[in-house]
Amino acid sequence: MSIELSDVKRLAILAQLDLTEAQSLQTLEKLNGIFALVEQLKAVDTTGVEPLSQPNAAYEEHLALRLRDDIVTEPNRRDDYQKSAPAAQDGLYLVPKVIE
Repeated sequence: MSIELSDVKRLAILAQLDLTEAQSLQTLEKLNGIFALVEQLKAVDTTGVEPLSQPNAAYEEHLALRLRDDIVTEPNRRDDYQKSAPAAQDGLYLVPKVIE
């Protein structure tokens, strides 16, 4: 797939970019280079390749993400924070209706 100079100029108008002729030609060259790379990637046979949850799993299967345990470390101070609110109910801040 490749694009033409008219496509670049149309995209520049849609993106509200003021490109000179030289910039348009340079952008065309770069975009066509990207599309050529995508075509190369599409040509690679990936049948039988399982997707990875993380790239490191391809090298070390036993490697797990180093995530912290999901434990509460702060006390619940919601009531303290809501004392200064003009209106709160059931742990929620009440605000005036702005859309009818």
